[in-house]
Amino acid sequence: MRLSSLSLVFAAAAVLAGCTFKGVPDPQVSSRDSEWMALVPKAQEDLRYGRYLMDDPTGEAPGTVVVDTKERFLYYVMPGKKVIRYGVAVGDEAYGWTGTARVARKAEWPDWNPPAEMKARWPHVRFTKGGPENPLGARALYLFEGNKDTLYRIHGTNEPEKIGLAVSSGCIRMRNIDVVDLYNRVDVNAKVIVR
Repeated sequence: MRLSSLSLVFAAAAVLAGCTFKGVPDPQVSSRDSEWMALVPKAQEDLRYGRYLMDDPTGEAPGTVVVDTKERFLYYVMPGKKVIRYGVAVGDEAYGWTGTARVARKAEWPDWNPPAEMKARWPHVRFTKGGPENPLGARALYLFEGNKDTLYRIHGTNEPEKIGLAVSSGCIRMRNIDVVDLYNRVDVNAKVIVR
């Protein structure tokens, strides 16, 4: 009995070894980033939605961003058939967007000017200057199809407790430290695939 239990432990370890992933260190941040991120409410983190280096499940070219809206993961494709996987919050079914775009612009602690459709749905939303109370968080990547703004963004959040959920108005939300890490890696004109 003891030998078979030990065999099961080794077999389980061998299977898990095939699923290689490891944590990715936090990026360096500015003093303003540290100060403003400290003002965002803390949330219980689900380890499943942490930032991990792992084998590439996407098959896309290095530098591509792939968002899996059903699983709530964003993948940044690296050389050597690796990705960095981040947990995200996505648009609920009524407001979700899928397609292929490019990063047309990147911004640190951007201002937020909600589109007219959002203001019509929620009259309380208004222009918000960049900072810890801004819904776009620490960074934003602006998604365009050709030269047309999709009005969708990959951005930080001041509601980190919602990572892993379908709650936004279509944008892809990330923890602020994760969006800083992604922002530092992604080039303008990078391909973004939202599935």
